[in-house]
Amino acid sequence: MTALPLRHHPVRVLLVFLAAVVVTAVVGSLFSVSAGAEYLALRRPSWAPPASLFGPVWTVLYGLIALSGWLAWRRGATKAELTLFGVQLVLNAAWTPLFFGLGWYEAAFAEIVVLWLSIVSLVVVFWWRSKAAALLLVPYLAWVSFAGALNISIATLN
Repeated sequence: MTALPLRHHPVRVLLVFLAAVVVTAVVGSLFSVSAGAEYLALRRPSWAPPASLFGPVWTVLYGLIALSGWLAWRRGATKAELTLFGVQLVLNAAWTPLFFGLGWYEAAFAEIVVLWLSIVSLVVVFWWRSKAAALLLVPYLAWVSFAGALNISIATLN
């Protein structure tokens, strides 16, 4: 008896997408154990959100990201499209160590610009595959845009 390809098991594949974003979140959390205290110790712009907002926002965004990837996969996403999906997850995971782990605010800003470009690219390629998959990434793009502005503001103030 041969195993069926993953394409025949959409729930299993959804779990793979969820696992990928959980790994991304865990990598970030390893470098952000004291992020709340570090964030509060930084000089921040007046419009900076409270530290308590980041966890709930990222929880929702990671769910949307996983669902987006899964929907694109269900609609036949190519290996290149799924690779881009993976690249943006790696870039997402890399920001926290740069910003909080190393305190390299300018490098973290440069990295978030590359992350932003990868998300924009993903929205574009997913749009042709699945409009729903692309639209699910819009809140993520908006939050990363806001985070980029906050990042450069903090870099300037500190």
